[in-house]
Amino acid sequence: MGFAFSVGSGFGGGSRLRKIVLKHFGVPAGQIATAGRQFPITARVDIQSALEDLFRNRNGTKLLGIVSPNHHEPPALAQTLAGGHFGMDAGPLQHDEIDIGEAVPVRCLKNGLWLSRDRDLPFAVLMAPGGRFGLGSGVHVEIAVPSGERGAQFSQELFRELELLVSQGRTYRGRIISLEGHIDPMGGGSVVKVHRLNQVKRDDVILPKRTVALLDRNVAGFMAARERLKALRFQARKGLLFYGPPGTGKTYTIHYLASQLPNHTTLLVTSEQVALLDEYFRLARFLQPSLMIIEDVDLIARERTHMYGAGQEALLNKLLNEMDGLREDAEVLFILTTNRPDQIEPALISRPGRIDQAIEFPLPDEEGRARLTNLYARGLEISDELRDSIVKRTRGVSAAFIKELMRRCAQFQIEFSEGQRLTERAVDAALEEMLFIGGALNRRLLGGDGADPVAGSATTTA
Repeated sequence: MGFAFSVGSGFGGGSRLRKIVLKHFGVPAGQIATAGRQFPITARVDIQSALEDLFRNRNGTKLLGIVSPNHHEPPALAQTLAGGHFGMDAGPLQHDEIDIGEAVPVRCLKNGLWLSRDRDLPFAVLMAPGGRFGLGSGVHVEIAVPSGERGAQFSQELFRELELLVSQGRTYRGRIISLEGHIDPMGGGSVVKVHRLNQVKRDDVILPKRTVALLDRNVAGFMAARERLKALRFQARKGLLFYGPPGTGKTYTIHYLASQLPNHTTLLVTSEQVALLDEYFRLARFLQPSLMIIEDVDLIARERTHMYGAGQEALLNKLLNEMDGLREDAEVLFILTTNRPDQIEPALISRPGRIDQAIEFPLPDEEGRARLTNLYARGLEISDELRDSIVKRTRGVSAAFIKELMRRCAQFQIEFSEGQRLTERAVDAALEEMLFIGGALNRRLLGGDGADPVAGSATTTA
C-alpha cells in the first residue's frame, strides 16, 4: 500500500481507536453493522493483494496498524466499537515474511484496518489472523458499514468482489504444502510450509509393470478423462491406497506424481498433523484441483477393535465424514499410504467413493533390483557381471536397502582407493556390514529383513 495512518502517543488505548472509528463513521456505535468471513490460511497473500486492488483508487483511504491484547481470539471490530475491555489498539503496521515457494519470500501484512468511503458511505475493513485459542487456522476479514439496506448491500457486494479476487489468486496453486500446526498460548499458530521436492523422472520410478499400469490408469488416465466424466455426471474425486513393505517406493512414487501434476496443489498430511484434518480438507476444496496425501493412514484409521480410546475413533470418524462430505464434482485426488493394510478399518477401504483402488508396492524382483542398482550407482561405474552378482545377493530386500547398499559401496570404494569402477571387494564389505555384522535388527532397520541369508552371504576380502 502506498499510504498509512500513524497514531501518535496520544492514542494509547482501545478506547482511542474506538474514537477514531466512530469519527470516521459519524454515527453512534449502535448504528454500525459488521459482518465477517473466515478464509483459509493459504489465502493470506491473495487477500492482501485483493484488498490493495480494492483500495488502490479510493482516495482518502487510511490504513491503520492494529494490536490486540487478546491473543486467543481474532480481533473484532464489534468488540472495539462496544468499548469492551479487550478492544483493539492502533499501532505500527506489522509484517511477516511468507514463503510461497519462490526464491524470495513475500512480505505480507499481519493485520490492518482500512477506513474508506464509497461516495458518501463510510466503511471499514479489518484483516487479521483467524483461529481460536492460539491456533492460527485462517484469515479473518470483517467489514463494518452503517446500519441499513444500503450498507448491507454494499457489504455483500464488497465480500463478493473480494472472494472473486481471492479465488483467482495463484499463490499456492501447483505447490506442495503442509500445515506446521502448533498451539501457542501467546497466540502463535499454524503456518503453511512449502516443500521443495526433488524432481523424479518417469524412468526413475522402478516398479513392476502391472503396478505402473495401475498408476497410469488411475492417475494420469483419470485426470485426462475427468472433465468428460463430470459431464456424464460421474464423481470427479478419487481415492487410492498405496500399500506394501517399508522402503518399496510409495513415498518416492508420490513425489513423482506430484511433479507430474503441476496444476494440482499437493497437501501432505503426516501422522502428527491429523488434528488439522478438517483444515486440510478445507484447503483441498479451496485449492482444487488438489492432491491430498495422508501417509501411514493406519495410524489414524486402524480397525476399531484395535483402538485404545475415544480420541482415536473420533479421528477415524472425522476422516470418514470429511471424505464423504466432499461434493461429487470436487476435483480432489486422495492417496493414502500404509505398511500395514491388514490393520485398516474396513469402513475406509471397503466402500468405493472413499478408496477406489488399492495399489501394491511389492519388494523388487530381479529386473527391478538390476534397474535400482544402476539408478543408485550414480557416479560409480559398474560392470554387468558385478551388477548381476548384486542382484542375486540382494534377493528379498527393499528398494531402500539397495539405495543404502550403493552408498556404502561408494564409501568402501573410497576407503580402498580403488577409483570410480566399483569392485567386488567394496560390494562384499558393504553387504557383510549390512546383512551380518549388524545382526537381524540392523537388517530390519535398513529394509533387508526379507533378505535370503544364503543368497546374501559374503566374506570381506582384504
